[in-house]
Amino acid sequence: MSYFAAWWNVENLFDLENSGERTEKLQRTLANELRGWDETLLSKKIEQLSTIVNRMNEEKGPDLLGICEVENRSVLDRLKEKIDSASRRNYDVIHADTQDERGIDVAFLYDKTKFELEPDKVFFHIIVKRVATREIVQVNFKSKATGNRIVLVGNHWPSRMGGQLESEPFRLIAGETLAYFNQRIQEVHGGDTSIITMGDFNDEPFNRSIVEHALGTPDKDKVIRAKTAPRLYNLMWSFAAKARGTFYFDGFNLLDQIMVSRGMLNSEGKFGIDPNFPQILDFEELKKNGKPRKFGRPSDSKGVDEQGYSDHYPIAVKIVEE
Repeated sequence: MSYFAAWWNVENLFDLENSGERTEKLQRTLANELRGWDETLLSKKIEQLSTIVNRMNEEKGPDLLGICEVENRSVLDRLKEKIDSASRRNYDVIHADTQDERGIDVAFLYDKTKFELEPDKVFFHIIVKRVATREIVQVNFKSKATGNRIVLVGNHWPSRMGGQLESEPFRLIAGETLAYFNQRIQEVHGGDTSIITMGDFNDEPFNRSIVEHALGTPDKDKVIRAKTAPRLYNLMWSFAAKARGTFYFDGFNLLDQIMVSRGMLNSEGKFGIDPNFPQILDFEELKKNGKPRKFGRPSDSKGVDEQGYSDHYPIAVKIVEE
């Protein structure tokens, strides 16, 4: 039995310009950025995103989908409904309503015919820094077919705004936070717990935040043999070696990654990874001039491209249940 899990930074899926679900402070913060962001554009953006989600997994759609840069539950529900209406899926939503300065959050959609949430096992782990940022979202699922546990951890780490090196300390903190909860999950549920960590890390697989602080590595044996601090096997290193990426800024950057725990690699775990994965889902319609075709906003210098999608490509992995 196998499951298709994907991650996508959907690029600023904001609610309407004057949404009543936004705090006054956030409304002031976003006033210039969201000028002209109306119902027509929001509906088109949702339509564009939903077509790609439904293309995934050989046009069957994902079983599990992690997303980031979504503002609130309202727009997330609208995206879910649009995806559902064009597929035979029956998704449910998990949303972390964080205190991020721009109001953008991490969320999951999951096929509730295949997975169920463990009661009281959705956690929003705060990254402690001077200004508010997105939380790390942990969701404990059980396969409906077997009752086996699989834990998903969604990330959207602090951006490189202000400079990569100047902003790096914030991502080091995020890496330490992820490593702590990766270890904590295994202390509570056992060292062979199947954990999939996915996200937009705003750093490359070889950067310090991933390697030294989140303890991500391309060495599968290191993950399996780790005795004290558990490591994560970073599935994306092969793309880094080929200079392939998910986001374009002065060249391609591999910011979106999937990492897995020891329980996804050894014979004791209940889930494994299909060897033909991971994949960067860089469908042709997602590209313009060889780069991700972003949707944009009226306030952008280049305006809106209604045939665009996002400034990131999605990534995916196929999970095999043993």
